[in-house]
Amino acid sequence: MPYRSTEVLSPGSAERAPLYRVTLSHDQRHLRRKLLHLENDDVVMLDLKEPVMLADGDLLVLEGGGYIEVKAAEEALYEIRPRDRLHLIELAWHLGNRHLPAAVEEGRILIARDSVIRAMLEGLGATVSEVIEPFHPLRGAYHGTGGHHHGHGRDHHHHG
Repeated sequence: MPYRSTEVLSPGSAERAPLYRVTLSHDQRHLRRKLLHLENDDVVMLDLKEPVMLADGDLLVLEGGGYIEVKAAEEALYEIRPRDRLHLIELAWHLGNRHLPAAVEEGRILIARDSVIRAMLEGLGATVSEVIEPFHPLRGAYHGTGGHHHGHGRDHHHHG
């Protein structure tokens, strides 16, 4: 019988080390009810009251005790480098205007690869290169403040 989890804890909340890990891409980390396949080939049934956006390091609490750690998978991304800080803000605005999940960091932005968006960014003067690393996009303004609640559906991805 598969493990079952109905609760998610933030990193550092648990006293004990996780029993297992599950590695998920950014798109796979937005869930409410799903069978997750663990690294050891076991399965856990995630059954939450509301959809969540799981983050790297989050812990799924197992019924009967124990935890499963969520790991962000390595993904094929674009690394966007601006000319300067003001240019970074301009580029982030253009990406946000298209509702694209983006990880905004000091000196760079990461997004999922999309050739149409790449052409737009290069047209705006950005340096765009291909990288493979975990993707941790910012949670949107509609994310809410209560734990992992996600009040605004992110199922309207624009693919180009």
